[in-house]
Amino acid sequence: MSAAKKVAVLKGGDSLERTVSLRSGARVQTALRQLGHEVTAIDVGPELVAQLLAAEPDAAFVALHGSDGEDGTVQGLLETIGVPYTGSGPAACMCCTDKALAKYLMREAGIPTPDFSAFKESAIKDLGVSAALPGLEQSIGFPMVVKPARGGSALGVKFARSAEELPAAIVGALSYDRKVVIERYVRGRDLAVSVLESDSPPGDSPSAHEQIALPVVEAIPREEDFYNYESRYEIGMTTFVCPAQLSGEATARAQSLALEVYRLLGCHGFARIDLMLDEDSGELSVLEVNVVPGLTETSLLPLAADAAGIDFDELVERILASAFTR
Repeated sequence: MSAAKKVAVLKGGDSLERTVSLRSGARVQTALRQLGHEVTAIDVGPELVAQLLAAEPDAAFVALHGSDGEDGTVQGLLETIGVPYTGSGPAACMCCTDKALAKYLMREAGIPTPDFSAFKESAIKDLGVSAALPGLEQSIGFPMVVKPARGGSALGVKFARSAEELPAAIVGALSYDRKVVIERYVRGRDLAVSVLESDSPPGDSPSAHEQIALPVVEAIPREEDFYNYESRYEIGMTTFVCPAQLSGEATARAQSLALEVYRLLGCHGFARIDLMLDEDSGELSVLEVNVVPGLTETSLLPLAADAAGIDFDELVERILASAFTR
């Protein structure tokens, strides 16, 4: 175990993912204290900078989901006041949190991602984008997934199975963000690969010179035909299988894609990459990257770490160590 540190755990905030963030932060606090660290819990708000300056932490553990915690805002602030922090830096956060930008970068790099279009609310209102919507049937095809460009936890994700359903789905997604991504729906298996930085086997001193892809997790919702907010966070709503029951070739491909995306977008410390395995073609495609993945009892990163022989306390210790290897 590393030397004891003073750690500020940033959680909560005022985003729509506040509840999940509080749960992630609470678990992290418990683990850090069990590891012997001195913990200051901060529910992020207008006094954040004053609280950080008063606490004088050795590092900040960012367990803040949603906009400010994942779009580079808090990360840039922490760099400004000289506090090391966990997770990716501002540039990677900006790229990953904007799903449209991430998908454009993946497409340019030759990484498979479902066909898509992205529109700002202002373009729909001021540039007549609505007249282009019929063309999406030819370029993408129904059914479509309509999602806020920024945001997580499946909040605001809508399905359009026909041209008649598309406008309402766009309006619904726009209530969560001013830009939407309209994406080809991939029917298949919902997979996630978490990446953790370490060149040490479980139990050794953590390091951050190598990125390792953890075992693949498959999420199988029990009731809905897609993985929604309730399925993610209500115990019993989803069956999680880890390691996912895939062929060796499919497992290696999923982990390879996750590492490729992680490096392409400049992630640091840890991240979770969500993929789909097309039931018809057998092809894998990358949906999005989560730079501050959940650390709750039902979150996928802790589940994958456990399958790799890394318990939750050790996972938290490894993530904390990455704050000092940027």
